[in-house]
Amino acid sequence: MFTEEEIRGINVLKRGDDYIEIFCCCTSPRHGDFAAKLRVLASGELEITCECQPGCLEGKLTPIEFEKHAGRETCRKWKNNIWIFIDGNKVPLVSTVLLKYHNQSSKHAYGTHRFCHRDEFIICTECKKERRFCRHSAEECKSYHDALLNANWKCADIPFGKFSCDDKEERKSRRVYRGCLRSSTCEGCSSCVCFGCQICCFSSCSCQTCIDFTKTTKA
Repeated sequence: MFTEEEIRGINVLKRGDDYIEIFCCCTSPRHGDFAAKLRVLASGELEITCECQPGCLEGKLTPIEFEKHAGRETCRKWKNNIWIFIDGNKVPLVSTVLLKYHNQSSKHAYGTHRFCHRDEFIICTECKKERRFCRHSAEECKSYHDALLNANWKCADIPFGKFSCDDKEERKSRRVYRGCLRSSTCEGCSSCVCFGCQICCFSSCSCQTCIDFTKTTKA
């Protein structure tokens, strides 16, 4: 995956044919460093196993989930907030070679489905307000995907920024964009709705949509 020169100075914990595993951290202003193991896969996927305390029950996390778990206030900046040691110095992931395959995968998938990932809305189970989810990247799609599977989703569960049921609902003139990206009158035609790609489906998810997509791509 990576040459010895590319990962010089990085303490690699484990190495396989299609992945490497390294120590990483995300620093919370209130709680300090949240330690974890980052597995970088040749497919571009990033899996994080949190070790913030013995017996942490979070399981495998995406970078954006780990960032939220660590209590960072500046969510959606995980490439800067998650860091590793290189020659004893703290270096954010965005400044390392470790995102090479992730960036290539995201760029390829985005270019293939450029018009397919429209914004979506989820209704809070408490206040009944609609909350917008942008889906321009794999991380944003994962946030929406997880919220969709949560039968008790609330405004406070939004993974980016601070939200509560007291916040105003998005004005109706903005909500029109939930339909077709080419026409505000479309309510979901097949030419502008993605039915599965590397950005919006996840091999770590057990929902039927992701399982079907994973089986199809491996076939």
